[in-house]
Amino acid sequence: MKQKNRKKIKILVIHGPNLNLLGKREPQVYGKVTLQKINSELKKLARKKGVLLKIIQSNYEGKIVEAIHKSINRFSGIIINPAAYTHTSVAIRDALASINLPAIEVHLSNIYSREEFRRHSLISAVCKGQICGFGMNSYLLALLALIDILCPKDKS
Repeated sequence: MKQKNRKKIKILVIHGPNLNLLGKREPQVYGKVTLQKINSELKKLARKKGVLLKIIQSNYEGKIVEAIHKSINRFSGIIINPAAYTHTSVAIRDALASINLPAIEVHLSNIYSREEFRRHSLISAVCKGQICGFGMNSYLLALLALIDILCPKDKS
């Protein structure tokens, strides 16, 4: 697939609760990178790869579920950091399962090296994959992986 054809690829990026506080919130866990910086780097990579992004952040489970529902026929795939909802939200899990779009779950920290309750994701079973523990690079790797899923013959 030629890069010009990728213009039709639109990816929804969903940031969950408390991610608006990145850079200030628990920097020993999440680092000092801000959500604005993550979004800026995602947009830069998306432009380079010829795909379109829509990025949202919400602290409200229902808004995240609604965004997932509205993605049908509007987006090619989803990158989601459900944050704390990773471990608690059957609603977000079911929304992702119901839309038939490839999704990749992302976390800045390695959830498997943290508290016991964070080591189980309700979301991962309905995603193509999960990337965690690489800080901002988790998002960039997810974007590259999702592009590869959506354009498997294009290895640029």
